[in-house]
This record gives sequence, C-alpha cells and structure tokens, in this order.
Amino acid sequence: MTPGNFKVKEISKGKVHRWQQYAALVVGKTELLSFLKYEIITFFLMNLPGALGLYLRSKFYPMLLGEVGSNVVFGRGITLRHPHKIRIGQNVIIDDNCVLDAKGQSNSGISLGDGVFIGRNSIIYCKDGDIEIQPKVNISANCELFSSHRLVIGKETMIAAYSYILSGGSYDYESEVPLVEQDSYAKGPTVIGERCWLGAKSVVLDGVSIGDRAVVGAGAVVTKNIPGSSVAIGIPAKVKSYVLQQKGTNSSEGNNAAYPTEEQISKLS
Repeated sequence: MTPGNFKVKEISKGKVHRWQQYAALVVGKTELLSFLKYEIITFFLMNLPGALGLYLRSKFYPMLLGEVGSNVVFGRGITLRHPHKIRIGQNVIIDDNCVLDAKGQSNSGISLGDGVFIGRNSIIYCKDGDIEIQPKVNISANCELFSSHRLVIGKETMIAAYSYILSGGSYDYESEVPLVEQDSYAKGPTVIGERCWLGAKSVVLDGVSIGDRAVVGAGAVVTKNIPGSSVAIGIPAKVKSYVLQQKGTNSSEGNNAAYPTEEQISKLS
C-alpha cells in the first residue's frame, strides 16, 4: 500500500504571501517569474475564442508545459495545474473546459501519448501520483481520472462519457483518526490494458487491472481484476462472456477482436 501524502491544506501554512500559496497550488513553483508567466498566458489566452485562440494557445501553452509535440489542439477554458509536469505527444486534442492537474511534491505527473483525445469537461488530476495515457486513447466528455499512485491507460482504449477511474484514494475506515485528516493510500497501480472499451458511467476502483481488449459495460463498477478479451457488467462488475475472435485470424495480431454491440451487452444482464 502506497500513501498519498500531498495535502493541499498544508500549502496555506507558514508565513508566505498569498500569491506564493496560490503559485504553490496552481503553478507548482513559487518563483515570481514562473508565476507571472503562467498568469499572463492563461489570463489572455485561456478563453480566447475562435481560430485565433486555438492558434495562440498552440504557440504559447508549450512555454508552460513540460513537453509538447507538434499539432496539439488546446480548446477553450482548459485548466493547467503544475503544468511543468505535464507531457503531451503529437496530434493530441484537448477539448474545451478540461482540467489537467499534475500537482504533487515528488511525482512525475501526467503523460499523454500521440493521438490522444480528451473530451470536453473531462478532469485528469494527480495528488502526488502519476497518470500515463498511451497513444490513441479516446476519453469522452465529462470523465474523471485520478491518481495518488500510478494510473495507466493502454493504447487505443476507448472510455465513454461520465466514467470515473482512480488509483489511490483508499482510507482506513477502522482508524480513530478522521478520514479527512488521514493520508490516503493506494492498493497498487490501476492499469487498463490496450484496446479496451469502457461504457458510459463505468467506474474503475483503486488497484484494479483490466486486461487487453476487455469490454466493461455501461454503469459497471470494477472492483476486482478483469481478464483480457472479456465482457464484464454489473455492480460489482462480473465477467459474463468473452470477446470473440474473427474467423481465420490469429488472436495475437492487431484489430481482430469482434467486439459485441451495446445491445448484445445489455442482453447479458
């Protein structure tokens, strides 16, 4: 079990200026130059509409971020916290009103691989943890990904709207210490394999592993490991069937899985 020791409320302690408290929380650095650069760029460009806004954000946001590839699209209203710990590959699209929050004291932060799409209003945030989203992952609107340990989303995985995935956030319910005062811990990394499909409003809890090409039905709550090429539904999620391989193909090859339709999944319940 790995503790998540980063406490936002600790930032407010000590004799420091209010702008330094704000900078520690949002920018991740308390140097005046870093603070001013962040404030100026986000103030003028965060909500700038139209093609001009897209163009200027693509030119100036890399000055805040740890690493940015070519042809990255930044929508309006994106919130960046501890941006120097955010790494973005090529051909990534981050839609309007998303949050990328890499806060922490000793973490590596957030990594988005080439071709990743982050849908509108989605939140990806750390609390001294790391999040790795591998190439060509598609995260739909209004999703939430949290890590106080390590969260990995395998390449070419689809995550439907309103899904919630976390690594960490566990507490000792039997302790006399109030939950709000405890340091949370992680049961282990949360890993979602390659080419998975998570239905709308699905939940993946701390320390769970989902194998390659697995399908998680809409509204399912994954509390235990799910094997690859399986279809899991319900609360808690249970395996109901397996993804069929197309005739005449080798299961070790690329896109050869015959995924069930949503109607077929609903009939399994």
